Amino acid sequence: MWAILSILVENKPGILFKVTHLFRARNFNIDSISVGVTENPDYSKMTITTYGDEKQVDQIVKQLDKMIDTVKVEHLDEHKTVFRELSIFKIKLSNANDSMEVNKLANAYGGKVHDVKKDSLMVELTATPDQIKAFEELAKPFGIIDVARTGVAALQRSGAE
Repeated sequence: MWAILSILVENKPGILFKVTHLFRARNFNIDSISVGVTENPDYSKMTITTYGDEKQVDQIVKQLDKMIDTVKVEHLDEHKTVFRELSIFKIKLSNANDSMEVNKLANAYGGKVHDVKKDSLMVELTATPDQIKAFEELAKPFGIIDVARTGVAALQRSGAE
């Protein structure tokens, strides 16, 4: 099961290490992680995605909740949550036609094309991880030179608590 965890923590040095160390100590893998300061500079919000069965995810939530610097931990329901990830793909262009085809592909996924050169271009895509994976599969035949991904950012929908 894929899990989205939202963790409100005190904005202190070392908290990211403590949280990631907890995952490592429990032999859990972090699929993605994003962290940012909230509207209150005393707090940061971490969004972590991971895989595990229900018992494992409940265990990690309980362990995170016990940490002193943790204010609130939520296991978000992906059906009641808005979640997105930013990705940037650098794609190889072998001929002039490739540029038009990659542009069409980017437009189909709501992506933006940047840094068009003779032999490559970049596509910025903000989407769900599944949509990014689908885009990546369709872009592979052109040749993906490099990829940068931010990790998932998520907020629970209003009234979904």
